[in-house]
Amino acid sequence: MSKFQAPKGMRDFAPQEVLKREYLFDIITQAFKRHGFMPLETPTMENLETLTGKYGEEGDRLIFKVLNSGDYLKKLRNKDEKEREEIITAEGSKKLTPYICEKGLRYDLTVPFARFVSQNHGQLALPFKRYQIQPVWRAERPQKGRYREFTQCDGDIIGDSSLLCELELLQIYENVFSQLKLHDTQLIINNRKILAAMAEMIGASDKLTELTIAIDKLDKIGRQKVEEELAQKGLDSQQIEKLSPLFELSEQMSKQEKADNQSTLKTLESILAQTEMGQRGIAEMRELIEMGQACELKTLYFDPLLARGLDYYTGTIVEVKAKNTQIGSLGGGGRYDNLTDIFGVKDLSGVGVSFGADRILLLLEERELFPENLETYCEVLIIHFGKESQVQHLQLANKLRKAGISTELYPSAAKMKKQMKYANQKAVNFVILQGEEEIQNGQITVKNMHTGEQKTQKVEEFIQSFAP
Repeated sequence: MSKFQAPKGMRDFAPQEVLKREYLFDIITQAFKRHGFMPLETPTMENLETLTGKYGEEGDRLIFKVLNSGDYLKKLRNKDEKEREEIITAEGSKKLTPYICEKGLRYDLTVPFARFVSQNHGQLALPFKRYQIQPVWRAERPQKGRYREFTQCDGDIIGDSSLLCELELLQIYENVFSQLKLHDTQLIINNRKILAAMAEMIGASDKLTELTIAIDKLDKIGRQKVEEELAQKGLDSQQIEKLSPLFELSEQMSKQEKADNQSTLKTLESILAQTEMGQRGIAEMRELIEMGQACELKTLYFDPLLARGLDYYTGTIVEVKAKNTQIGSLGGGGRYDNLTDIFGVKDLSGVGVSFGADRILLLLEERELFPENLETYCEVLIIHFGKESQVQHLQLANKLRKAGISTELYPSAAKMKKQMKYANQKAVNFVILQGEEEIQNGQITVKNMHTGEQKTQKVEEFIQSFAP
């Protein structure tokens, strides 16, 4: 094995892999464009003051910090010896960072997006709809399925609180997964207000986070283990017992062949009848589901126990899952009301979703759903017969390219076997032979590399065969 490798947690993508990624990203991009979203790119690096304090203590530790250029120790050397020693020996080097690092690699796309919106608030037409597909970096311990560099695919609508914004993102989700032929995906929705109402109903509003983290594990560890975890978090037996109707509702839902959203909402309405917050959340979900039905959303599924991103979201919560796989969530997002508050711009409600690109690619690979011709880099390879016919080969290649046919001329007059092997390795569809006889007759000999069929024809006839 070569000692020269990519850093741990970072990957090379071979041409075949890049084509598959481009296939996915193109479908996502076109879906956003059809809904009027605009592209956005933010810098690889952000100022550390932009990034730190936005992801919690653990997130701050995972930010890749970039050394200042030039004499990065200059600020430190200006301190007296005692203070310098204190800074250097501080636990975790927290005190040292501000003296040698002012920038960091972006941890996600959301905080840079918030910074951009805040910085350009006066110039943006609101609501502002953006999609963004760029890599992010996290200094995690690399393991299977977890990388230090990976691509995020985000879409957000900021500057309007209408549920039509949620609906639009749900439509984009369904459109993308339909095009990818992932027909067993579910768009699962819930509302933060419903989760807060559950906590209020059992008298545990102060343990909202603990409650929902445990409930979110219901399908993984089962009801008994969830109840045990809740007891460990400080809920008493009466509080846990009050959750029984919700657990029973979840069990009923799991037995349904397809979503019965209206029935679930009606049952939940009676369970949370005494909480104003719960009724508001249910009303929002009912409105969103009814709009989804009007737009023929076929995969919308309401789950009152979905608790994704509790601390971040303030309204609708969305998660995408495929039924027949263990890969996990394929995407998610939700409504937030304070994204730009941290940058001094108040009252800008927004909603956003993200596609789990790596997991989606893994699932497409697992199910062999990539198009058959995806790895065709070039339609045509022209066999090189030597200097005496090179001008004719170049003219032919030029003519085919002008007709929109991707064409490659083998660069040297190598043995035929070598050139044909190259054509196979590149998965070329057609090989063109233009020897002395073909040149004299104004023709080409075309070999179909899939069927082995070979025929001689005019160049115009060959070009015409590509016409739609």
